[in-house]
Parts: sequence; C-alpha cells; structure tokens
Amino acid sequence: MSGVKKISDTKKKNRISVVKVFLLTFIAVVSVGLLGMSGYLLMEKKTDHDLKTVETVFEEAGTDVQTNVEVVPSHSLWEAIPTQGEKSAEEADGNQETLAMLSGKRVQMLDTGSSGNISFGFGGDILFDDEYACMANLLNRGVTIENGISEALLAGMHDVDVMMVNNEFPYTDRGTPTEGKTYTFRADPECVQYLHDMGVDVVSLANNHAYDFGEVGFLDTLDTLENAGIPYVGAGRNLKEACEPIYFVSEDVTVALVSATQIERLDNPDTKGATENSAGVFRCLYPEKLLEVIAEAKENSDFVIVYIHWGTENEVEPDWAQLDQAPKIAEAGADLIVGAHPHCLQGIEYYGDTPVIYSIGNFWFNSKTMDTGLLRVDISKEGIENLQFMPAVQQDCRTDYVYGGEKERILSYMESISYNVAIDSEGYITKK
Repeated sequence: MSGVKKISDTKKKNRISVVKVFLLTFIAVVSVGLLGMSGYLLMEKKTDHDLKTVETVFEEAGTDVQTNVEVVPSHSLWEAIPTQGEKSAEEADGNQETLAMLSGKRVQMLDTGSSGNISFGFGGDILFDDEYACMANLLNRGVTIENGISEALLAGMHDVDVMMVNNEFPYTDRGTPTEGKTYTFRADPECVQYLHDMGVDVVSLANNHAYDFGEVGFLDTLDTLENAGIPYVGAGRNLKEACEPIYFVSEDVTVALVSATQIERLDNPDTKGATENSAGVFRCLYPEKLLEVIAEAKENSDFVIVYIHWGTENEVEPDWAQLDQAPKIAEAGADLIVGAHPHCLQGIEYYGDTPVIYSIGNFWFNSKTMDTGLLRVDISKEGIENLQFMPAVQQDCRTDYVYGGEKERILSYMESISYNVAIDSEGYITKK
C-alpha cells in the first residue's frame, strides 16, 4: 500500500505543477490580450454610432442627469461624461450642466482629445443612384469608394471630428417616381455603407430630392440611415423631428447643427414639407420657424451652424432669397452658414462675425468637370479658430484634391467671387 501511496503523491504533485503552468499561461495570455485591446481603443479615432437623447446616454450609464456618472461606458462617440476622478469637479459639473440643459434633445458626445475643440468638414451634394454617371462609373471601375473619391480627399474627410454632406436622394427600392419631375433619384439602401467609407458622420436631407419616390421612399431613407447609424438633419417623420438640431458636445464646447431647405419655392412642392402629423423636410421658404429654431439652438449651445439648401442652380451669384435670408439667419444666432444646391461654387461673405459660404458646390454628383472642395472649420469655446476651403475638382465622375497651379486658380477664383473676404494660398479664410 505504501508503494501505491507514493505513486498517488507523485501524481498529485504532477497535477499541481500542471495546474500552476496552466494558470500562469492563462494569466499571461489574458494580460497580453488586455494590453492589445487597450492599445486598439487608444488608437481608434471614430466608431459607428446611433443618435440618442441625453436621457438615453445617462440611462445606459446607470445614472441620472442630476448626478455624477459613476461608470464610464465602453469606448464610443456616445459616452456619458467621465467620473470626477478623471476631471476636475468644476469641469464635470460644467458638462453635467450642459447635458441637463439639453435634456430630451439629440446629443452626440465627442472625444476630441486634449484641445476640446471640434473640427467640422462640409461637402456638397452627393448621389448614389446607379442610373446616373457617378455610380455607374464606380460600378464599372470597382465598387470601392476610392474609385470615385481620391484617397487624399477621403483622408481629409476622415480627419475631422464631424463630416457632413448633402444626401440628395432617397435610399429605397420601393415607391414610384414623382410625376412630372425631370430628375428623380434613388439609391439601393445597401449604398448607405459608402457614407461610412467616406467618413461621413451626419447628412442633410433638407433638399428637393428627398421625396423623389414618395412618402414610402422617404420613410425608407430615414430607416436606412438610422439602421446604419448615420444621423440626419432637416427631415423627419413630423415637423418636430425635421427641424430638431443635433448638438455635438466635447469637454469644452457645444455646437448645434441645423438644416433646412427653401427649394422648391411653391406652396405645395413636390418635396413635401413636414407638418405636425406628417413626414417631410424642414422648409424655410418662409423663414420664421427656422429663425425660432436657430435662436433656441443658440441658447443651448456655444456655436450654431446652419446648413441650408438654397440658391439658383448653376448661378454663381447668390439670388434674392439667399441675400434676404442670410442676414436674418445670422442675426437669429447662426455663427456659420453653409449653403448647397446651386451645383456650383458661390462666394463667401460675412454678416457681422458670421461667415456665409453661399454654396459649397457639388461634391460627387455627376459627370461634369466642376470646381468643388471641402470646407473645414475648427471651433473652440471662443468661436471659429480656423476656417479653410480646400479646393478639389470633380472630373470624369471622380473627385480629387488639386495642387499647384490648379489649387491657386480655384482659391483665386473663390476670392474673386467673394465679398470683403481674403483667402490665402492654403485656403484659410479671413474677413477683410
């Protein structure tokens, strides 16, 4: 029996040794994994996100708007404010005060790094309808977006905290085209992925093509964007949703984004305006409601951006309605006005300290050779830190930055059609 006991003791010791080796190996593997995950989270700049109200942000964090957040959610653009230990009490109280003020509104929390400033990028009209030139050529060249928009331009779009374009079509495979309308657009709902590929964070639906395939196509568009995690402004299932701003909040600054359209200029347009009980776009042909929304947004934020669909197609000079509404929008509280719709670049003007970019032009829309570009603005608590136009050209159904003489030509042209504005060799815009 003693021999059996010795053998059992030996096996026991061996088992203990095996367990120790297993545990040590397991700990080492888990440690490496955690370090790798930490590195990934630190390097990641953006994640897909859904639009949520302040209450939802706090509910998911397990807290109340009036109390400090005890647990910071996992890495996301939709983070609640950090714990007291990560910020000073004064800073934390300031963020909670901001979020409490925005209770019930659409809010996107941004992690902008140590500066606290928020960088925005703006492009003009895009079109993903495969019956028209840009998408047809993309499908022939290969379906990756780099075959339509250059890698350099895409890098600029991904570089900003918030990138915005005008989504000039519905996402739907249903409905019937609007009777009597010369051009009706629509895109396969799967094409919404191109917005992610482009680095787009928010789109405007306040335009004259959002309703091209009727209410069913319009509602499909809202569903498609929501399912893809792409926020939209300027349209909704009712007027309250259509005119509601999105608030972008960093540690130091809150920016409100509003969008509306004054196209088409009829009392009963093809593109239906939203009402209290019906879906549509936010119309501002008569601007009183828009001015109210801007004034309220200004009370709730440090900075207000208005992205507006206006002007006359293919006309370089701003029309009477643009010139009439621009000063009213600025006086109501807008700190930056960015226009789209004319399908060409228009000039820049200041009303007080508010820059008005009358038209940012097409971005990736048709087969014409056209000057275009990206507008970049860096915003701090004090206002605009930098305002820059980065010139590009749409040619052969492809859009790309321009350099050298072409860059100089477009910047010189933009300055020549602007009003009391200087644009330097790098595209930085200042008021004269």
